[in-house]
Amino acid sequence: MKFLRFQYQDINSYGVLQGESVIAIKGSPFGEFEFAKEYPLPEVEILAPCAPSKIIAVGLNYVDHARELNMQVPEEPVLFMKPPTSLLSPEGGIAYPSVSEQVDYEAELAVVIKKQARFVSEEQADGVILGYTCANDVTARDLQKKDGQWTRAKGFDTFSPLGPYVVTDLDPSHLKIELFLNGKKKQSSSTSNMIFTCARLVSFVSRVMTLVPGDVIMTGTPAGVGPMGVGDTVEVVIEGIGTLKNLVVKE
Repeated sequence: MKFLRFQYQDINSYGVLQGESVIAIKGSPFGEFEFAKEYPLPEVEILAPCAPSKIIAVGLNYVDHARELNMQVPEEPVLFMKPPTSLLSPEGGIAYPSVSEQVDYEAELAVVIKKQARFVSEEQADGVILGYTCANDVTARDLQKKDGQWTRAKGFDTFSPLGPYVVTDLDPSHLKIELFLNGKKKQSSSTSNMIFTCARLVSFVSRVMTLVPGDVIMTGTPAGVGPMGVGDTVEVVIEGIGTLKNLVVKE
């Protein structure tokens, strides 16, 4: 099933994608729901597929990316956080901050949490995951190097594009993940190159903080990260999910 959030005139709702139609639901994907009115897909605005209380991200979680940076594979997941205000819908504009001279793309698979989770095991992780979606962990690389920590570089408004759908019936272990900049392929890998699996990440994070419905875990980026500029179009494409497309605009 493919869940989404959408806007139609004055209606803001969760829905399910079926072919070229969006079926609105009464309730939410995180609990009980029933199907409601149907809308043609071209007539709705697709929003970020959830409204997380927090966005947890993982650094250096692909073998090819570690090799690219000549860095050792970490023994435990490296976590950082991005504010909910950094969330951006599909087709939304990534605002290039005037204080930065290098803003990079980072294609990522994102996990969306279905129910409250604390101290879950890896074996229990599937039971607290709603599904998976595309993400772009946009980063002001020069500020990341300057600050020595990542809050400012990762936390600007619009720096967490997410979507377009949350896919529930998907095995995240062997998915092709790619990024295109103005139609040119810049990143191409597989989630099989992850150092820590999605289940491992959910379990690990749940032992640090309580996860609640709608929370997002960005699972790291493969090799090939690089800069983008105002006017560029960036697309994250993940097998079985779809394409997350955004334009880079002036702040």
